[in-house]
Amino acid sequence: MSEDDEKMTEKQIRIIDAAVESFAQKGYSATSTSEIAKRAGVAEGTIFRHYKTKKELFLSIVTPVIAKFVAPFVLRDFYQLFEEQYESFPDFLRAVLRNRLTFVMKNGPVIKILLHEIPFHEELRQQFKEQVFPQVAGPIERIIVHFQERGELIDLAPSTLIRLSISVMAGYIITRCYILPDNAWDDEKEVELAVQFIMHGLSPT
Repeated sequence: MSEDDEKMTEKQIRIIDAAVESFAQKGYSATSTSEIAKRAGVAEGTIFRHYKTKKELFLSIVTPVIAKFVAPFVLRDFYQLFEEQYESFPDFLRAVLRNRLTFVMKNGPVIKILLHEIPFHEELRQQFKEQVFPQVAGPIERIIVHFQERGELIDLAPSTLIRLSISVMAGYIITRCYILPDNAWDDEKEVELAVQFIMHGLSPT
C-alpha cells in the first residue's frame, strides 16, 4: 500500500476494491455506482462523498496504477533485462515475453481494466504516451540496432520491429490470460513458438 492508500478510510478501501472487481468484470460503461455501492456494502451517497463522479472513481484507480506502479515496474524490469548479455535477439525476446507474462498473471484484474478502457479514455492514453512508451522505447531500439549491426535483423525501422514484435507477444498474453485462461497452456512451448514466429514469420524457408 502507498501512503495515499494508508490514508483511506475502511469504507473507501471497500469502494475501491468493489470498483476494481466491477470494472474488471463488466467494464466501465456497464458498471453503475449503485452496483459498486452494493458490492462494497455502503450507501451510494458514500461513493459521491469521496468521488464526484463515476469517472473520477475510475481514474482514481487506474491513474495511480499507471503512474506509481505500471511505469516504475516496467522500467525496473526492463532495465534488469537490459543489464543481461544476450547471445541473440531471440534470447532477448524470450526474456521479455516471460517477464510480461508473469507481470500480467500477477496483476490480472487491473490490467484487464486498462485493456478495456484505454481506447475510450484519452486521459489513460496520454499517461501511457508520457510515462511508459518513451522510457522503454529508447532502450529497446538500441538493442534492435545492436543486432541489426550484427546482421541478425532485417533493415527495418526499429519502431516497426518493436510494433510487430509486441503484436505477437501481446496476442499470446491476452489470449492466455483473458480469452482462454482455462486452456492447458504450455507457456514455455508457446513462448518459443511466438519467438520463432517473430523471427521467421510465415515463410516456409
